[in-house]
Amino acid sequence: MADVAARAGVSLKTVSRVVNDAPYVQPELAERVLAAVAELGFRRNHLASSLRSGQATATIGLLIEEIANPFYATIAGTAAEIARQRDTMLIIASSEEDPVREQQLLRDLCARRVDGLLIVPAGSPGGSDHSFLRAEVELGTPAVFLDRPAGNLRADTVLLDNRGGAREGVRGLVAAGHRRIAVLLDSIGVHTMRERLDGAQDALVEAGAPYDERLVRDGVRDPAAAGRVVAELLERPDPPTAFFSLNNRITLGVVEELYRRRSDAALLAFDDFELARLVPYPLTVIAYDTRAMARTATELLFRRIDGDRSWPRTVTLPTELVERGLR
Repeated sequence: MADVAARAGVSLKTVSRVVNDAPYVQPELAERVLAAVAELGFRRNHLASSLRSGQATATIGLLIEEIANPFYATIAGTAAEIARQRDTMLIIASSEEDPVREQQLLRDLCARRVDGLLIVPAGSPGGSDHSFLRAEVELGTPAVFLDRPAGNLRADTVLLDNRGGAREGVRGLVAAGHRRIAVLLDSIGVHTMRERLDGAQDALVEAGAPYDERLVRDGVRDPAAAGRVVAELLERPDPPTAFFSLNNRITLGVVEELYRRRSDAALLAFDDFELARLVPYPLTVIAYDTRAMARTATELLFRRIDGDRSWPRTVTLPTELVERGLR
């Protein structure tokens, strides 16, 4: 500000009044100050200003697993769109499913004085304790959790009906005559995976169909691993007649292997994905509106920022069965 005052030939007080939009500044002086600001390339430091005044920083933080995943990219894009409408900057960080990294990133975002947090929790074992955020929340930094609930912290949460969606999908397989249904999942430590597996078990128990733990494969991390598991199961003397993949990355590997083998096994998949309708194999997808999840969570966060102090709530969004693939 001293440099601007010297360049504009005005007092430091005049510069302060101009940059803080104080009333009754002579237009000619204001123009000189703003011209000096532009010439010197200065920008307002909103964070420093908020630290002095205690006002909002017009920033919110979003913690996701990985930006490359279309699911998280859609969440980030939707949150950014709503934040832009509120003249708010969205800061995005990736935990890479590491609970230690998650905690550090959330502490860093709080240190930057964000006005609120949108959080997709790390799903690996040990990533379920968010009690370290309690002091920040109690001091006025609201947090809304997406896709997975917080651990040891009462907070607003927006979830999918994972269990109900899986239950309805497997009911369809059972109604079509399938009893040997293989289930492929990423990690049982992830809330969504547990809920989807429970939904599959619900449908089998309801129908009196056997639940064979040997057909449940955990730790299927990518399409290549999914393909190997499918190959191994199909080469057994009693192969499954249907497969249930619990996320879209697993589905890609399952489709590739089933198509390569010209298999007639049925395929149920959780998560719709781009071009699913064009894959060379028929499948039923358990779909949902990712944008609706992100929109619901972000709007709920801004209501909290605006002063809503009602009891934390959980919103559960529906799923639907959609036929995909070339038939």
